Amino acid sequence: MKKNLHCFILLLVLLPSLVLAQGFKLPKDQKFQKIHFELINNLIIIPLEINGDKLKFVLDSGVSKPILFNLSDQDSIQINNVSEVTIRGLGDGEPMKALSSKGNTFKLGKAKNSNQDLYVVLDKEINFSTSLGIPVHGILGYDLFRDFIVEVNYNSQNIKLHNRDAYKPGRKGKSQTLRMSIERRKAYVEGTVLMSGAEDIPVKLLVDTGSSDALWLFREPEKGLEIPEKNYEDYLGRGLSGDIFGKRTKVSGIKIGDFELKDAKAAFPYRESFGYIKNLGDRNGSVGGEILKRFNIIFDYARGEITFKKNGNFRAPFQYNMAGIELQHNGLRYIAESIADFNGVVRSDDDTFGNVQILLENKTRLSLVPEIIVSGIRAGSPAAEAGLQEGDVILAVNGKKIHRYKLQEVLKMLNEKEGKRIRVLIERYNNDLMFSFVLKKVF
Repeated sequence: MKKNLHCFILLLVLLPSLVLAQGFKLPKDQKFQKIHFELINNLIIIPLEINGDKLKFVLDSGVSKPILFNLSDQDSIQINNVSEVTIRGLGDGEPMKALSSKGNTFKLGKAKNSNQDLYVVLDKEINFSTSLGIPVHGILGYDLFRDFIVEVNYNSQNIKLHNRDAYKPGRKGKSQTLRMSIERRKAYVEGTVLMSGAEDIPVKLLVDTGSSDALWLFREPEKGLEIPEKNYEDYLGRGLSGDIFGKRTKVSGIKIGDFELKDAKAAFPYRESFGYIKNLGDRNGSVGGEILKRFNIIFDYARGEITFKKNGNFRAPFQYNMAGIELQHNGLRYIAESIADFNGVVRSDDDTFGNVQILLENKTRLSLVPEIIVSGIRAGSPAAEAGLQEGDVILAVNGKKIHRYKLQEVLKMLNEKEGKRIRVLIERYNNDLMFSFVLKKVF
């Protein structure tokens, strides 16, 4: 059963190197461009036009070139000047064939690049849409951060792309500006990891808005980066070259500048997933969306600076999935419901995976809705001990029919608070079954 791609780390070795593009620009009289984004599973989803086609991309500071990988909901899309290349990313698999495309037009609001390079991955397994609940077509990173001062407001879910020449910093208030190094088109920041019973450990971390996790650390016993005793093995995500596994745990804390986050979630990926990287240098891991969303952040790649200001998410506790199950979309299914009023309307919602409704003469509404299944289950979790299995189709949670809710809302229902009893109605082999369990913390 395909697992939920809940962590998206796509660090690439791109062969061959692409020619430097002319870059994104705003109209001469415009100081900045404000873009609203969707924050889903700690990931920033932005609207992007490629050669006139409207798509949705993850803003991923951990990727050096745009990658287009999911066109299942598009009839066609034009890409220019195509050739075949071999690329490799994280994961335990082999390099893959991809298409290199040059001279494309990218538009983000009025920010425009008329000569943008990108890669197109044709492997259908590389697909975020099923686990995010909305169509997502690719990832965009360095090119945008290079050309603007990028201000990310996780609170209001807005990005401002500032023209460098016109940018004037606002009042610093309680913000802090730190040194950020740019190496091979990726941004790194210094931090400190707090481990129980050990001295504080200085670390160099990749700043990765394209990771939904909090903190990834590489195991280095000689440095003090050892996996805490309380941990469990888990699927961490999928890179371009295959699945990534490792240990999930918590550390006593993580410091970035003067900001300290206590009892933070962490994962130690197995080094096999980084086998293609011959030398990790002095990098010790990465900081992802579950930590970054606790700040409003200004990225200034040209000056090598990053500014953090804590927001309303800062004190939210770090919490693992208490039910122990992951969900994903698995196509569409028909449901029939009786209705009080009948008007014969057929309705479609184009912004999600569907909801097509057909009203029949007997006042029954036949709806085509997304099917949500259990895509992964943690051994020993409340859901596993209750008897839930991978492949089970979720029908209702605590009496609420889940087709009325978005995928992320259903996940929230399953993880509301410790000690809550959850009743899940599922379909398995055409039989409806009810399971009940009580939520409990992993650590």
